[in-house]
Amino acid sequence: ADPHHGIAAHGEPAHARDFAHFPYADPEAPKGGQIAYGVVGTFDNLNPFILKSMRTTARGMWDPQFGNLTYESLMQRSRDEAFTLYGLLAESVEYDDARSYIQFNINPQARWSDGEPVTADDVVFTFELMRDKGRPPFATRLNLVSKMEKTGPLSVRFTMALDAGLEFPLLLGLSPVLPKHATDAETFDRTTFTPPVTSGPYRISEVNPGQKIVFERRADYWGKDIPSKRGMDNFDTISVEYFLSDSAQFEAFKKGIFDFYAEGNPVNWERSYNFTAVEDGSVLKAEFDKQTPAGMYGFVFNTRREKFQDVRVRRALAMLFDFEWVNRSLFDDAYKRTESYFQHSYLSSIGVPADEIERKLLAPFPDAVEASVMDGTYRASRTDGSGRDRNVQRAALKLLKEAGYRIEGGKLLDPSGTPLAFEVMTQSVGQERVALAYQRNLAALGIDLSVRTVDDSQYQLRTDTFDYDLIIKSYSASLSPGVEQIGRWSSTTRDLEGSFNYAGADSPAIDAMIEAMLVARSEDDFTAAVRAFDRVLISGHYVVPLYYLPGQRVAFRSYLDHPDYTSIYGYVLPTWWDKRGSP
Repeated sequence: ADPHHGIAAHGEPAHARDFAHFPYADPEAPKGGQIAYGVVGTFDNLNPFILKSMRTTARGMWDPQFGNLTYESLMQRSRDEAFTLYGLLAESVEYDDARSYIQFNINPQARWSDGEPVTADDVVFTFELMRDKGRPPFATRLNLVSKMEKTGPLSVRFTMALDAGLEFPLLLGLSPVLPKHATDAETFDRTTFTPPVTSGPYRISEVNPGQKIVFERRADYWGKDIPSKRGMDNFDTISVEYFLSDSAQFEAFKKGIFDFYAEGNPVNWERSYNFTAVEDGSVLKAEFDKQTPAGMYGFVFNTRREKFQDVRVRRALAMLFDFEWVNRSLFDDAYKRTESYFQHSYLSSIGVPADEIERKLLAPFPDAVEASVMDGTYRASRTDGSGRDRNVQRAALKLLKEAGYRIEGGKLLDPSGTPLAFEVMTQSVGQERVALAYQRNLAALGIDLSVRTVDDSQYQLRTDTFDYDLIIKSYSASLSPGVEQIGRWSSTTRDLEGSFNYAGADSPAIDAMIEAMLVARSEDDFTAAVRAFDRVLISGHYVVPLYYLPGQRVAFRSYLDHPDYTSIYGYVLPTWWDKRGSP
């Protein structure tokens, strides 16, 4: 196979071999200046790849948000495509159509911070070290590789095990590379504060354990002119300050101790930014739109319970959650209603009629998708926001009656005359508030919902053994869903204790759509498979969908700036710069 400049999970990379830079990076961005980030927590180590300090490694070493400042991976992910990699330490890749192998060819220019070249030996050494002493997911990467071999001084080939899948070669490309000559394999799994030899754009200039770490840009960084790095790594100095709590962190931001704050609470966004720095313009507020799926957050029915086995009952109960009232009363109308498992992305089936490919996939399962979901007209029930919308209640009651329920003496009775009652198991005050609102909605039809908040260990035990009626869960989603859906939705995981199949899904249609997603080669086939999967899940009413927060809210010092173009993943901090330039 000829060397390729990039690799996409589905279809072809968007950028040609001679691309100049990513569209969300500005190659003219000024270099210099500084940025300080603030985080909550502590750190006791500089090695991000071992179990011992999985949650307490200094931020910035290997960091999806702040950038991989010190360690680098074989390839660089584009933040403007679903899942595509371009050259970084490896300048090119070779693979066959079946992706039965992938070969990474190291850039001859790639250098460690001590000036030594990066070689194939480093790659082989790193993968073996991670297997023996690293933490997941790095420790398990070789499990799906039948053979790793050095095919030249700068080339390493991985031959896949049979069940590796199409995306797995890309995960190999996102793996870090460490210097064989400057890494002690014996002591690798111990915590350390000794700055390592790495290949990335920054070196560590100051470590104050648990409180602060400072990185300075390397003038001799080997990769500053490769396409995937142009317009990146613009600050001379990057520091990360640590705080004990969210409130201490926010107070420090208000005082100017650090420069950038991502706000996750929509009510705070509306109410808490009335301090002097905002009023005088030295702190700016901005919202960035991102086009990645918001995912699904909602009450999950345990369909292993007899009372939730009829889809009409689940659908009726889902209709009775009054989103409009909850959003207004609890959240200042900050949220939007979730309706799809891939909400707010092109993978969502909401508002999109099924195309030819989807119809073909779904043809063997004529009852799996509701007509309105198939033709794109389906919407979650909407109320007048009064908290007692009679029209919605009537529609839900009609469905319940079709399923054999009746109201008697102010209670909703099932076909055998037993009142419909169940419990939602919650984990936090926030979940409890939403559950109590739902309890109020259901009581209007004589349905008895009890709310029970349990501690972490009990929650873990009961979810692992599927011992609940309803729980509130968040299903994350990406633009490249794949093998993780088996654990959540496949019939093979329904009775597997500890699996993520919280709903107890057991459907041939779901299994077939997951399979279609995993084998899809072209982008069209993949998108169709995901949308068909979404339609089957929506029609199954396994979840009472709650809400999501569109966009990203950030506040930052006015001397910081960023490119005009926003990637589909939202803002990308390594592309920002300091308008003041070098001092």
